[in-house]
Amino acid sequence: MSIRDPRDTVDEIVEAWMREHPDLDFSPLKVLSRVSRLAKQLERTRRASFATADLETWEFDVLAALRRAGGPHELSPKALLEQTYVSSGTMTNRIDGMVRRGLVERRTDPNDGRGVLVSMTTEGRDRVDAAISHLVAAESELLSGLNKADQERLATLLRRLSIEMHAGAGKSASRSRDASAEPAVPDR
Repeated sequence: MSIRDPRDTVDEIVEAWMREHPDLDFSPLKVLSRVSRLAKQLERTRRASFATADLETWEFDVLAALRRAGGPHELSPKALLEQTYVSSGTMTNRIDGMVRRGLVERRTDPNDGRGVLVSMTTEGRDRVDAAISHLVAAESELLSGLNKADQERLATLLRRLSIEMHAGAGKSASRSRDASAEPAVPDR
């Protein structure tokens, strides 16, 4: 850290731990404690952005998946649960609630009479569009202390970390399955 770099609470926490446990390497805390604190701030910002469109976070997640699917903005419940990392029971309850609020509709899949498609209503599209517009503006403000090049470098490093952590979690789950006869819990 240079003389010009500002200090934060994580610096103080790491220094205190280093003083109390000089035998341990606390460098992971320098990164991951900051990521954790940033995630909490980001969650507050996201909840506030979604609230401007009268949406809960989970409603935004479902509507955003439908919006990103492109016209006609519909997906099967299975595709929705794969994109939102929830169980089928949870997705059913979410869809039921969103149908009651007029944000989505269920319809029979024309390619499979036994299948169902979840379609976004005009009300759902208007709300998710308002929420994403507010979110992008709010998140741009959060990143305003970094220039575009720094933002790109940070995005690249976080992508690399995310890929490595995901791969490591898969290896851990595989080792756990090998060590016991119980099946692995699927990603949520």
